[in-house]
Amino acid sequence: MADTKKPSTMTTAFGRPIENNQNSVTAGSRGPILMQDYHLIEKMAHFNRERVPERVVHAKGYGGYGTFTVTQDISKLSCASLFSKVGKKTEMFARFSTVGGESGSADTARDPRGFAMKFYTEDGNWDLVGNNTPIFFIRDPLKFSDFIRTQKRDPGTHLKPHWRRWDYWSLSPEALHQVMFLYSDRGTPVSARFMDGFGSHTYSFWNDKGERHWIKFHFKTQQGIKNFSDADAAKMTGDDPDFSTRDVIEAIDKGDFPKWTMFIQVMPEAEADTYKIHPFDLTKVWPHADYPLQEVGVMELNRNVENYFAEVEQASFEPSNMVPGIGFSPDKVLQNRILSYADAHRYRLGGANYHQIPVNQAKAAKNVATYHRDGTMVVDGNGGGAVDYQPNSFGGPVPDPSVTEPPLRISGDAARYEYKCDDEDFYGQPRLFWEKVLDKQGRENLVENIVGSMTNPMMGIADPRPIQERMLKHWYKIHPDFGAAVAKGIGMDTKLAAAE
Repeated sequence: MADTKKPSTMTTAFGRPIENNQNSVTAGSRGPILMQDYHLIEKMAHFNRERVPERVVHAKGYGGYGTFTVTQDISKLSCASLFSKVGKKTEMFARFSTVGGESGSADTARDPRGFAMKFYTEDGNWDLVGNNTPIFFIRDPLKFSDFIRTQKRDPGTHLKPHWRRWDYWSLSPEALHQVMFLYSDRGTPVSARFMDGFGSHTYSFWNDKGERHWIKFHFKTQQGIKNFSDADAAKMTGDDPDFSTRDVIEAIDKGDFPKWTMFIQVMPEAEADTYKIHPFDLTKVWPHADYPLQEVGVMELNRNVENYFAEVEQASFEPSNMVPGIGFSPDKVLQNRILSYADAHRYRLGGANYHQIPVNQAKAAKNVATYHRDGTMVVDGNGGGAVDYQPNSFGGPVPDPSVTEPPLRISGDAARYEYKCDDEDFYGQPRLFWEKVLDKQGRENLVENIVGSMTNPMMGIADPRPIQERMLKHWYKIHPDFGAAVAKGIGMDTKLAAAE
């Protein structure tokens, strides 16, 4: 049972009481996060440094090089150089990963899959850091470290008891949609070749007229979707825990190059203010009926790495790597990732100069000219004798106003805002997933996978019933058939469960 004693007041590491641990400080309810949110920054910075030396998340990964080729003209939407003409090719690198497991964990684990891409453009590197799902468990970054800890090891036993995740999810209904993705067959893809990828967040495009559109990225596999059943995934974990890694490497070696088609959803900037759902809510999808997919190009992986550590382990992907024509949105989680990823790389990869590692270099950029100097791991000429400040009188690099992003309109008072919408609904999109996306077999597998986890011997607490009951209320609200099936599976009276 949960501890019923009155909890102590939460504070910062230096004792300052915390007034809110669920909502970041933003400029208005839909505005971007403010740097004055010391609590968010402290949480994020500490979380980035909790484990040494592997990635805190996405530790088990593999990748390869390839090309991105434009197939449709979208220059009216974006002035980004890599989209400048049909047929244009851009070198890129991709890394696929599980999220919660350690570096030695199995590729077949039930877990979201990272889908990270680095495009080496002439205007610098563009990193698109996504997953194999269009949504996520949280929509405010203040919750991220707490959520990830529920997927990691228990501090007391160093095991991974299932009650931790279900306890958190039962208290965080915004996670329900992603939980259903995770426990469907999509949670155990056969290989990265056979799964889709998504930018997940809302991003922005702007064109040479300064017009902005909000964008969602989709990468549809040309190999077709293939997933393991829970039983097949468990068997493969024993037979070949590195199956997905091996599958991608061998396919490239044989010349069976994996391909994905990039699509975008496009929302005019002004429509975000009045659209029926919050367009920057990471737990929501944009209905395709309102914003249909538009083809952009094809990504192909055609070259394996030569050294895993140098090229995969040391690869750094960060949403802050943008190029003119592509930008951010007020998505709170994306806003935090702009700082968080680069901060984690500086820690994990030995200092401020991780951009000098070959896989991370802006190798196709027309020019790389900064005033950065010194720090650990300098492996280039360190700027020679050139001046290291700006402005200067010695011909040093200067800013270029022509690449300025159009102004982003912001309004509102600085405060910790909850996501509040006229249609605030944690159950509508999960209901559509149950009714429209999954077929009969998919619904049966989802229920079986959830029941298996909610009754797992590793649930790890003497009385899991309160957590199970709380979770059941959510399943019933999504769909009565869903709730009844899970209730029956965990041995609860379905009529009593529905009544509760």
